[in-house]
Amino acid sequence: MDTQIKSKERVAAHGEVFTNPREVNAMLDLVKPETERLDSRFLEPACGDGNFLIEILRRKLAIPEGRVRAKQYTQLQYEQDAVLAVSSIYGIELLPDNAEACRNRLLDYFTDQYKSLFKTKCKDACIETVKYILSKNIILGDALTYKMVDGSDRWIHISEWSPVGDGKFNRRDYEFSYLIGEYGSEGLFSDVPAETYPPVYFLKINAQTYGDK
Repeated sequence: MDTQIKSKERVAAHGEVFTNPREVNAMLDLVKPETERLDSRFLEPACGDGNFLIEILRRKLAIPEGRVRAKQYTQLQYEQDAVLAVSSIYGIELLPDNAEACRNRLLDYFTDQYKSLFKTKCKDACIETVKYILSKNIILGDALTYKMVDGSDRWIHISEWSPVGDGKFNRRDYEFSYLIGEYGSEGLFSDVPAETYPPVYFLKINAQTYGDK
């Protein structure tokens, strides 16, 4: 079975071809140190169901996992680092089933690793934080037009998550078109944000906190 395509119709309509794990890892190895930095941000503008993003997450989470197994980290330290790792990963995807599959795949991987380390001590609030961040970072949109494809015709916004101490994170939202255009020439998140939120403790990052409907 060809694991690189779902159907010939999807290839013809959308040019959808998935990258094999061997090629994914070979390309990521070219920037290996960055894949192991928890705060190094990655954006995949055609993320599919997450072949690149799942491997980036695996590499990032391996860092705090190793520290837990070496008894260098508490559970709380792991949770903060894991949330930082997830918050650094972004994807834009044109097809709804792929976007949903990508979010679920990343969430399932995080949850499995988290439970393998802490079992019954896992916090629902930490899993909900990761789920919410993925709902914002894996975007159903068109990276070529810079717009959402949910029928709203809204511009794609990218959320920047930054730790500010005491377990709190800042969130600032930017228009994707500015981030990659001439206004973003000084680097990702170098422009004036479209919206800024007060710092939030990382276990309280959820839809209710931000007033999502």
